[in-house]
Amino acid sequence: MKRFNLIWLFLILGIVFTSNSQTVAPADFFVGKWEVTIIGTPNGDSKMIVDLVRTDGKLTGQMSNPAEPTAEKAPITVDENGDLIDLAFNAQGYDVTINLKKVDEDNLKGSLLGMFDATAKRVK
Repeated sequence: MKRFNLIWLFLILGIVFTSNSQTVAPADFFVGKWEVTIIGTPNGDSKMIVDLVRTDGKLTGQMSNPAEPTAEKAPITVDENGDLIDLAFNAQGYDVTINLKKVDEDNLKGSLLGMFDATAKRVK
């Protein structure tokens, strides 16, 4: 009977430790630098660098133009919902949004204002 109780004890402990190891929080997917490309604008394809950070549980960021590294960075507001992310910023007096969806671990795909295709690749 002692052997039977000992087997049950090890079985239960194995299940508890296995369950706890699977509940580890996943890495924060969207945090980091992304190279966003807007395809087919009237001025040709446009690239920007978006740097996203999580502060006090909220995702925020800033955007910069890689062609002008000394230019001021524009603040971005971010809404996230699972594998979807919406970036909003002001450009030349207009409110602009980019909607992106996770494609794989290093790529996003979506649109700018629902009119131009957009892709994003994680900067490593």
